[in-house]
Amino acid sequence: MRSLPVFEERAAAELLARTATLGGEVARILERLPDRSLFAPDGTDQDTAFRRAYLELVSRDLDEVEVFRRTSDQGTAPRVPLSAAYVSLRTTGNVGRRRHTIRSVPLLRPDMSYWEEAGDKNSGMRVETALDDASRVLLRGEAGSGKTTLLRWLAITAARGAFTGELAHWNGLTPIFVKLREYSGRTPPNPEEMLDGIAGPITGIMPRGWVERQLDGGKALLLIDGVDELLDRERRSVRDWLRKLLGQYDGVRVVVTSRPAAAGADWLRHEGFTVLHLDRMTPPDLSAFVRQWHHAVQQLGGDLPCAVNELPKYEQSLLTSLKDRAHLQSLASTPLLAAMLCAMHLNRGRQLPRDHMELYRSALHTLVHDRDADRGVPSALDSQLSLSDKLVILRDLAWRLSDNNRSEIDLERAAEYVAAKLRAMRHLDPKDGDHVLEQLRHRSGILRTPAEGRMDFVHRTFQEYLAAAEAAEEDRIGNLVGRAHLDLWRETIIMAAGHANTRQREELLRGILDRAEEEPRHSRTLRLLAAACQETMPSVSEGLADRLDEAIGKLLPARRKADPPALAAVGATLLRWMPRSLGQLTEKAAAQTVRTVAMIGGEESLRLLTAYVGDERDDVVTEFIRAWDYFDADTYANDILSRLPLAQRTVTLTHSGQFQAASRLNSLTHLEIAHPLQGLDFLAEFPPLQHLSVSLMREEVDLSVLRSHPELEQLQLFCKVHVCGTSILADLTELKALTLSLTGDLDLGILRRLPKLQELTVLDVAEKDLNPLTLLVDLPSLHLFGLDRSQSLRLRDFAPMTALRVLALSLYDANEWVTTLENAPPSLTHLHLFSCVASADGQAFTKFENLEYVFHHGCETPDGVPITNLDIPGVRTALLRT
Repeated sequence: MRSLPVFEERAAAELLARTATLGGEVARILERLPDRSLFAPDGTDQDTAFRRAYLELVSRDLDEVEVFRRTSDQGTAPRVPLSAAYVSLRTTGNVGRRRHTIRSVPLLRPDMSYWEEAGDKNSGMRVETALDDASRVLLRGEAGSGKTTLLRWLAITAARGAFTGELAHWNGLTPIFVKLREYSGRTPPNPEEMLDGIAGPITGIMPRGWVERQLDGGKALLLIDGVDELLDRERRSVRDWLRKLLGQYDGVRVVVTSRPAAAGADWLRHEGFTVLHLDRMTPPDLSAFVRQWHHAVQQLGGDLPCAVNELPKYEQSLLTSLKDRAHLQSLASTPLLAAMLCAMHLNRGRQLPRDHMELYRSALHTLVHDRDADRGVPSALDSQLSLSDKLVILRDLAWRLSDNNRSEIDLERAAEYVAAKLRAMRHLDPKDGDHVLEQLRHRSGILRTPAEGRMDFVHRTFQEYLAAAEAAEEDRIGNLVGRAHLDLWRETIIMAAGHANTRQREELLRGILDRAEEEPRHSRTLRLLAAACQETMPSVSEGLADRLDEAIGKLLPARRKADPPALAAVGATLLRWMPRSLGQLTEKAAAQTVRTVAMIGGEESLRLLTAYVGDERDDVVTEFIRAWDYFDADTYANDILSRLPLAQRTVTLTHSGQFQAASRLNSLTHLEIAHPLQGLDFLAEFPPLQHLSVSLMREEVDLSVLRSHPELEQLQLFCKVHVCGTSILADLTELKALTLSLTGDLDLGILRRLPKLQELTVLDVAEKDLNPLTLLVDLPSLHLFGLDRSQSLRLRDFAPMTALRVLALSLYDANEWVTTLENAPPSLTHLHLFSCVASADGQAFTKFENLEYVFHHGCETPDGVPITNLDIPGVRTALLRT
């Protein structure tokens, strides 16, 4: 049959059909085999599943932070989700420039406006915004500034794909978090080892080459934490490791953190890193931190020392204390120290130490030793010094700096001092001063490098506290008495009174008071210092107490404007000597007494001010109104302002917390707002106003809301924003003074319907037609603001303005305007020129027939020469200095 022709033909067809079927099966098998390559030796088919498991682990295990520890805790403290506790911080670029030491005396009693969100150029940008601008970042910050917390937040947010705003395009990146301290004593990790610290439980199932694929594809977010936590010799190998890694994977986004002492601004300069520095927290940052901290600890429930529903009271109590006490604000400038204050306040049942001493002691112990010991930091464990040893050395350094009236020292000299001190510490084995100083700089948390080769204390307060402790330890009381009149030594002496024993305190206070009696030139300063020492002294003898009472009696009552800040610096102890009534004081002394009490602040001050209400003398009421800035807005408005005669007195709002409280002041008629506004709608809730002044608007302003204020006599909107709803001006027929931007829908012709208008200021005058202003024939005063001094005033004929006596021009080419002027204002007597171009000889101004005075400031000739003198025949001229 095989010889039959049909058989071979059919056999070939069958064979071809089976071969075709086999080819499809082979193709299906090949599709299931891994697609191997150099970066995927076993294929990539398991990548998605592993990435999902890895991101879930990162999101879960990194999302926890210790924010609270009971005083009795010996083991692991309760933890809360980091995502609930995270607060965005500010950062500034740092290319190695000198960072100034914090002033020894913080701003005394900063008002509540400091707690509003600041947006000026000096406040730094949010760290998220700064990170968006660079793919390689070296983030430097002092101890406890939030470096590690930030990296953990970046990791869990990337794992969840939850970035918003500037970092939204980071969603989709794979976070790789490397804690360098885990590699102390061994080489930095290769890519396949980078997940060991965070994802150890699942690294055994990680597809081969997975980390390398993330790095090579530019999909990784590499977060490297704690350069400073390694030994010095290990840091060099980390830099080499990083250089090689980024040379191979140059598309990786990477953030590296370190304390400044361990990594200078140029440490990774050759690798193209942008250097950022985490700033100290501003009052708005601190306020946000306190609120977020209390929100986070709510999740601890039964682990709290108070009921959960009591936490809002704790939060508000702490914020009030921070706002009242400047030294608390100054200390709580990093997340670590702010969290320490929050925990201390919670542990103590809403109480904080009344003096500086315990706060600084706790902060020092935390920064110098406890924090690193708890975390097991290798570069800290390498030191054999105890906490006591470290404090002895730091005390000696602090005293040497203060004794020479310095706040910083070169590293070589500091190492010599450390070496000398170590030789005196006989219980220690011989140690190298340079090595010990390096350890203290890198790990103590209170030393830093403000400039190359220099060293100082991270906060002046720590230098003063330690110098005071050294003065008491070495019995240098006579030295302190001799310097008691110097402001630079004030805080050191106050804290020395707290460190001193009984004999030393007596010697210190008697010496200061003796000098006050013998040296009239310094008597006031010395008595104020003696009074301030009462805050830290546990006790004094009866005889010394009498002398202190007598000294304080000579300081009161306050009379001069300089008195309140100086007296308030004494602290809350001064309140016991303040009068219970103002009736026996002169108006000036009563007003300064109110200001003194307000600047001291606190609940006791508020009670005393409440007792003062009823004195309606002008200066006293003015000080009551000013004092609002220093207290809780609602409480002060209810207890004080609501009982004052506010009619015809200007009340200034400096922060948003005052707005609602002010709307309840029924006698309010004159309102000034010195705070950026989003709009004027809130004015609908206010009683009818007669005067309204607004300094800054952030968006378009609609004047329609002024319909509820028909009695307005003065409206000043110093805002360069679009203005709409200006037709309402026709209904404000009582207006006598108006300041308004020309941008928007303002029709100058409508101003003719304001019969009482006496002063008009127009802002942002550009190329618009100003001729309708000439129809204001009864207007006595006009001020026009241009946009730049090259602009000429497009108003040539003033003949109709027969009542115009005062004309002020800002940012105009007044020289060109005067030479082309067709008709000068016939009754003009006063001309003001601000930042204008003018002719120095003043001949052009002779066409103003009745001109009597010309005042000028910041003007220059057409050639750009500043004008200091205008010589106009028959006219008095004056150069305004401010």
